[in-house]
Amino acid sequence: MSYIIGIDIGGSTTKIVGLRDGVIVGAAMVRASDPVTSAYGAFGRFLEEYGLKLQEIDRVMCTGVGSSFLKDNIYGIPTVRVDEFRAIGLGGRYISGLDHCIVVSMGTGTALTHVRGDEITYINGSGVGGGTILGLCAKMLGTRSYEHIAELAMRGNAEAVDLTIGDITRNQLANMNNKTTASNFGKTNDDATDADFAMGVINMVFQTVGIFAMMAAREHKADTIVLTGSLSRMEAAKPVIVALEELYGVHYTVPENSEFCTAIGAALYGEME
Repeated sequence: MSYIIGIDIGGSTTKIVGLRDGVIVGAAMVRASDPVTSAYGAFGRFLEEYGLKLQEIDRVMCTGVGSSFLKDNIYGIPTVRVDEFRAIGLGGRYISGLDHCIVVSMGTGTALTHVRGDEITYINGSGVGGGTILGLCAKMLGTRSYEHIAELAMRGNAEAVDLTIGDITRNQLANMNNKTTASNFGKTNDDATDADFAMGVINMVFQTVGIFAMMAAREHKADTIVLTGSLSRMEAAKPVIVALEELYGVHYTVPENSEFCTAIGAALYGEME
């Protein structure tokens, strides 16, 4: 029985999934700066981890910014490039089970697609994303370790660095409560800790992405925003997402396998051919 492999080669990570008859049979992730090395490394790791042989693979579907560096078939297996935004939409529809939604891919940067049935449309993108978190924390905290930043943020409080509505007024402003952010990093107390700065950065990035996703959802009359990509699994961001839901009345969801969404979409495209 043959498998279709989907590979998403991003700016810092490569994700790979295997599909058989439309069912996910496994997933893996590797980090490497060179896109070709990461693609072959992910492929080899996947085969070994799930006990598959080359002859069992029907085709390889590649997507992501790094896929343009692949010039040949991987190990002689037919290798096809898939439009990244279509892969995001297909994957988001699959993992969420929704026929109408906004799918947000949160990687090094951020991309938004609108899904309505079989119609998948790229909306827009932003340079704000995981790369923003790593770059700012490198200067503020002296670390580019995603794991360390995420761990620090779990112990941090964004209100130690952010100016809130409650800091500037005693009046009720529209639907905002006194903890609503008025200015990211507009306060920065002298006693703010590294953990507070880490949480402040994550808060700023998720608020920025969440707000323009909300605006896209309203424009396209979609009730749900599907968050995908590596950042979607960040535990420290959960309270930020909840606060955005309460403020704007739009539902955000992080489905199972959200970090592999684009690779899943690429593999699904292979099954459609």
